[in-house]
Amino acid sequence: MAALRQLITKCVHTNQLMLSNRISFPQVRYISTTLKQMTERKHIQLTYRDEVAVIKIDSPNSKVNTLSREMFPEFTSALEEVNKNENCRGVVLISGKTSGFIAGADIKMIESCKTQDEIYQLSKMGQKIFFDMESSKKPIVSAIMGPCLGGGLEVALATHYRIAVNDNKTVVGLPEVKLGLLPGSGGTQRLPRLVSVPDALDMALTGKMVKAKKAKSLGLVDMLVEPLGPGVSSPENRTLEYLEDVAVQVTRRLAKDGVKQKKKALMRNLTDKAFEYQFVRNYVFNQVKSKIMGQTKGLYPAPLKILEVVKTGIEKGPEAGYEAEAKGFSELGMTSESKALINLFHGHTSCKKNRFGNPQIEAKNIGVLGAGLMGAGIASVSIDKGYNVILKDMSNAGLTRGFNQIAKTLKTAVKRKRFSQIQADQITSRLSPQLTFDKFDKLDMIIEAVFEDINIKHRVLKEVESITLPHCIFASNTSALPIGDIAKGSSRPEKVIGMHYFSPVEKMELLEIITTDVTSKDTIASAVQVGLKQGKVVIVVKDGPGFYTTRILSVASAELFNLFQEGVEPKEIDRASKAFGFPVGNATLLDEVGIDVASHIAEYLSKALGESASSRAGIPILRDLVKNGYTGRKAGKGVYIYEAGVKGSDRQVNPGFYEIINKYRLDAPASIKNDTETIQWRLASKFINEAVLCLQEGIVASPTEGDIGAVFGLGFPPMKGGPFKFVDLYGAGKIVDRLKSFEQVYGASFKPCDLLADYAKDSSKKFYSS
Repeated sequence: MAALRQLITKCVHTNQLMLSNRISFPQVRYISTTLKQMTERKHIQLTYRDEVAVIKIDSPNSKVNTLSREMFPEFTSALEEVNKNENCRGVVLISGKTSGFIAGADIKMIESCKTQDEIYQLSKMGQKIFFDMESSKKPIVSAIMGPCLGGGLEVALATHYRIAVNDNKTVVGLPEVKLGLLPGSGGTQRLPRLVSVPDALDMALTGKMVKAKKAKSLGLVDMLVEPLGPGVSSPENRTLEYLEDVAVQVTRRLAKDGVKQKKKALMRNLTDKAFEYQFVRNYVFNQVKSKIMGQTKGLYPAPLKILEVVKTGIEKGPEAGYEAEAKGFSELGMTSESKALINLFHGHTSCKKNRFGNPQIEAKNIGVLGAGLMGAGIASVSIDKGYNVILKDMSNAGLTRGFNQIAKTLKTAVKRKRFSQIQADQITSRLSPQLTFDKFDKLDMIIEAVFEDINIKHRVLKEVESITLPHCIFASNTSALPIGDIAKGSSRPEKVIGMHYFSPVEKMELLEIITTDVTSKDTIASAVQVGLKQGKVVIVVKDGPGFYTTRILSVASAELFNLFQEGVEPKEIDRASKAFGFPVGNATLLDEVGIDVASHIAEYLSKALGESASSRAGIPILRDLVKNGYTGRKAGKGVYIYEAGVKGSDRQVNPGFYEIINKYRLDAPASIKNDTETIQWRLASKFINEAVLCLQEGIVASPTEGDIGAVFGLGFPPMKGGPFKFVDLYGAGKIVDRLKSFEQVYGASFKPCDLLADYAKDSSKKFYSS
């Protein structure tokens, strides 16, 4: 969105829309307009500091505060009480938790709605509550410490003054777009009035989180307070108490002097004036729409609806804007895209927890064997999160490359102000690059990232087991070799586990942990704990050929070579797969993975899995490509030619690739027309069928972990929710029909698995209950 933002800032900021006239809201049925004063509240604590009311938001039995159906009546009654209290001159809104202000609205409120009208009423409820806050004659100050997101930011936007703690944990944002929604309680209307249109669109269209200091520069926050250090209580508790004290003082001042409108900068005034012209507005919004379509291919309805609603508020005024927001919110809430993305959110949250409990010994010191791309990446995400890491390689050259990769990652993080140079130096101090096994007897876990050869892995395993502590875990980063086979070389097989990271490790969030029948629960618990601390979303799967992710990707890739053989252009395959929702085209993905890596895996899995992972000539084609040095992007040639300055669809297909493919050329069956839809379903149906088969065989533990693995590891279209959620939304029967039609032409590789066929027979069977 950086380019999008730069484009808009050249032209326009929004003009300030003052709420001089009261907006009419229809009666909402979720909250009585005759609420009694509530003396016993579970989520809200109301106290008075002389003439200033302090409303503390503190949801019980929860690490964070969320806006829920239970909280809203309490919140409303507290506001009614202070408004009626003649001795009260102002209000402070603050969290009772050090973990954050308000993390957002409870998604269950939306999920419980069965109709579009119910979601519409939900939006109107929030709009009315926050409009009443905004219209209060008594100044309301929000004191923000920690995350203030979604509905939480909409609360803060409706207050008259915002104070935030100036630290890295305090962030504000509107992430609703990531759930296929838009801010439904006034956010699309208040944010463009408070900050510039470019900044408002940047936040609403991307869901990005903004740190407190940046929020102050945008005009989103009025005042910053610095965090305090340790004292009688913890730094967090002291800072929260200090924040409350400052907020009370500010509220007293505002009650005495009034809330003054901030003076806008000259550039803001000039751009506001330019934005009064229709042709300027049309140009800017058309350009933004074009950018959205280019990035989303029209597969995500939420960004387009957000743009439409913001524009309505700017051009037609607040009342029309709020009505458009409520309607847009209700429309999006019923879309399959929103249901899929919300389901992914729940899955992501679930896979951020350790269902195996805490290990007996917490890993603190980690060894990484191999300083290549993967090994250096694993070391990088480990030292970043507080682990002491020994990075071992066989050569100085290898260690230097690995160290430089880590240093480059840290340099980029400092440049992006993720942390300071001093902090980067502290992180680097936790890394020990070395050529020997010195101090390996102090390690709690060793993660090997050596070459994919079972004999090499056995040799390394025996070496380290002879010098490590009995509790030390040996984890393999293999992408395909069975962990059970690796464990055969161990004297402690219960301590051997697979930890399959994805490249680049620093960016890819998924970690696939692979267990064998003899892997101990404590070993699993420790591996999951390490992965979570590294910032990964973790799935735990059973051992088997290709595990889960490599297996389903290999099965889909086998069909890719059948398409190549039938003369389908790589660029057409890429266009079709991206139009289906994959972020990277299948042909391009082959180059990214590495054709040599794909060849190695295909040789093994075609034997282990049989026909489903085999193509008519995939392995001979892969061998020929590798033999000619066409190993993908890293070699400069693969399916495509990679040249400096040439990107995306401008890349040319490698003539050498055509020469090899033509040796194995086959005509497509007469009944097959390889148009966009056919290409999409030949690839996707195999992917989905194999994923369901993995659940049937117990390789993957649940549909949730299956969807998280497919989306975060392999790029399955997020707006479809993952293969299992997609089956629920699209219909198992229709997918089985697709598979059977291909099976009649191509044979058993397209045969629907028993579990999918069973779901196709009974439309009431779903992988998810909602």
